[in-house]
Amino acid sequence: MSGSLQSLFKRIRRKSRASLAALRGTDAAYQARLRSESEQFDQCLNVHELPDIFHYWSNRYLLPMFQPFGFTSPNDFFLKQVLQRCRLAAPSPVTVVSVGAGNCDLEIEIAEQLAAAGLHNGRIDCIEINANMIDRARARLKGSPAAAQVNFLQEDFNRWRPRDGSYDIIMANQSLHHVLELEHLFDSIRSGLKEDGLFLTSDMIGRNGHQRWPEALTMVERFWQELPDAYRYNQLMLRQEDSYINHDCSTAGFEGIRAQDILPLLIEGFHFETFIPYGNIIFTFVDRPFGHNFDAAAEWDRDFIDRVHAADEAAMLDGSIKPTSMIAVMTLKRCETRLRDPRLTPRFCVRQTD
Repeated sequence: MSGSLQSLFKRIRRKSRASLAALRGTDAAYQARLRSESEQFDQCLNVHELPDIFHYWSNRYLLPMFQPFGFTSPNDFFLKQVLQRCRLAAPSPVTVVSVGAGNCDLEIEIAEQLAAAGLHNGRIDCIEINANMIDRARARLKGSPAAAQVNFLQEDFNRWRPRDGSYDIIMANQSLHHVLELEHLFDSIRSGLKEDGLFLTSDMIGRNGHQRWPEALTMVERFWQELPDAYRYNQLMLRQEDSYINHDCSTAGFEGIRAQDILPLLIEGFHFETFIPYGNIIFTFVDRPFGHNFDAAAEWDRDFIDRVHAADEAAMLDGSIKPTSMIAVMTLKRCETRLRDPRLTPRFCVRQTD
């Protein structure tokens, strides 16, 4: 690592340690955050439900980005990796753990696909703290031929400790940005992986609380001025935003609690076999708060999203802004990294904090 990068990472570590101490607070404060997080997801039956305009954008731009790597979506990414490992290892057992599994929709889908392919050597442990979400997963699995391949562990991933070298694959699907004790979790993942194991993730790596950094916020505000009033209504917060509000989602629960620390800590702790970063300002317009205001069948709406995407890509490639989402395969061993663009290396995608 170059001297400038070492200096950058030292500054990031100092800042993250200081912010972590403040975020931890008292045990009572931590429990209050935990309750807020649990209440948010207690009745959430589909945590990955997205607006139609998101699917327009992802099918037009993400699909061609993913296909050269052999998958078509984040879910397909996890599925292909587990299926390949189980096929290569059969009949030897393959152990998988999913950290922050939620309703376990993805994990059950993977187990059912394994069963359909005649692969019964895979076992998936699902770590989730929310009892209601585990109950929903158990109910869905009842009577399924995949039931024997899925195990549920009600645990807090901030404190989880696996047996050393116990897993072939460790998965984190949109869960790392909910983790307060990232250093502890990444230590646990390193110790829990077998020597040739894989750490798979699809997650957010932008600013804490999913806020926009100043340089990205300037771009968002420029496009915001083009939106009709009806498109500026925040469907999650139930408020009109004539001027865009750079909302911090981490103030109550754990949403995006340490998102900006994820990539620097991964770079320090793992080697990237595959790294696919994407998206920054585009998420403001296609995600749940405002995405439902768009009509994916309307020409103006599609043209607007196309222009935002083009500006987003150009700014990420020249380094003006940094990607806020990624899909990655990581290992404990040094390896060559497959990149979607030679400019977008893991280190290049780290945003230097103020």
